[in-house]
Amino acid sequence: MEELFPEATEQPGVRRVSLVRLSAEIARALADLGRIAVEGEVHKPSRGASGRIWFTLRDRASQLRVTCPASRASRCRAVAGERVCVTGSLGYVNDRGEMQLVAEEVTPVGAGAIAAAIAEARARLRAEGVLDRPRRRIPRLPSVVGVVCGSEAAVRADIESVVAARFPGYPVEFVEVNVSGPGAAEGIRGGLRRLDERDDVEAIILARGGGDAAQLLPFSDEELCRAIASCTTPVVSAIGHEGDRPLCDDVADLRCGTPSLAAAAVIPSWADLVTELERALAGAIGAIEARVGRADRALSPLDPGRAAAAGLDRAHVRLARSGARLDGLHPGRRLHDARVRLRSLDWRSPGRSRAERAADGLAAAQLRLEALDPARVLERGYAVVRDVDGRVVRDARGLTAGDAIAVQLARGAVDGRVERVRDG
Repeated sequence: MEELFPEATEQPGVRRVSLVRLSAEIARALADLGRIAVEGEVHKPSRGASGRIWFTLRDRASQLRVTCPASRASRCRAVAGERVCVTGSLGYVNDRGEMQLVAEEVTPVGAGAIAAAIAEARARLRAEGVLDRPRRRIPRLPSVVGVVCGSEAAVRADIESVVAARFPGYPVEFVEVNVSGPGAAEGIRGGLRRLDERDDVEAIILARGGGDAAQLLPFSDEELCRAIASCTTPVVSAIGHEGDRPLCDDVADLRCGTPSLAAAAVIPSWADLVTELERALAGAIGAIEARVGRADRALSPLDPGRAAAAGLDRAHVRLARSGARLDGLHPGRRLHDARVRLRSLDWRSPGRSRAERAADGLAAAQLRLEALDPARVLERGYAVVRDVDGRVVRDARGLTAGDAIAVQLARGAVDGRVERVRDG
């Protein structure tokens, strides 16, 4: 038998496996590659009845079959002839003996393709009414300002420097997410949702530094735009530089050219608030004093008691002539008692009481404003530490031994140098 079929003879170093096992090992080896991102041109895209998308990704020398599940179809832009970046993982189809790339996200590559994708998304959002919805008003004095940004230090540092200049210590909550590349749009939506669910956050800033069209593409994601429109909290878009216009700029309640401008638009100025409140307080006190003065002058020539008594006397005479009786008591006696009570009334007291209450309310508002003064916080023993660039230091890990620091106290400041950095 071995002479007739020599190929069936065991060969040294050759491992015999079944086809099922071989398929399983191929699938396992492909899975070990993990998530990958690969670029190529879309060829013959199609969509199945279930909503699954199929196409071939190819370049000059190779090609690969790509499939996108129906659940991810909204993140798969497959236009014939368009160059795209496919992010996903490799799999092996046993019954066809075929390797395929299972896509999580398919995004256009190149300025022209990206512009076309954004234009199509803008048309769909306009048809849904997302772009023309009424805008929410940004609060003048939000309790907490939320910021969704990347982990790079520049954007956060820019916003913190604006806060330190306009209102030191103002409550700002940062949520750092991935803001470019595969999955960035989902991360941004997650950060937006976390801040929108908090009752104390009354304004949200979406912030990112500059970048090319591909890097800013997550901020033109349709689902992100719909999430901004459905937020209960006002959203400010501050993406890139002044010339960058991602699609979320058209949906946000306020668009600012840079993160620094957005922070200046949302964070109130402590000095301006104090000036306005003092002006309003002085105006209110002056108006109240003028009104009380006019009332006093109008009432001074009047004698309400005498006028009421004269009227009561005339009524007594008319009743007496008619011989009327009221509950067995002569009307004259009841009118006399009413006249005594009227003479005891102070007709000017209500006006004075209202003026006093208004003055008390204004004084209370002044006390609340003084409580927000950063100098009051410093007087309780706290201090503000800044690094050599003047930025507020919030985390000891941002300093190293030997760094120069400036410590602002309630009265004066101290320059020093870091001896040791301790965690916790």
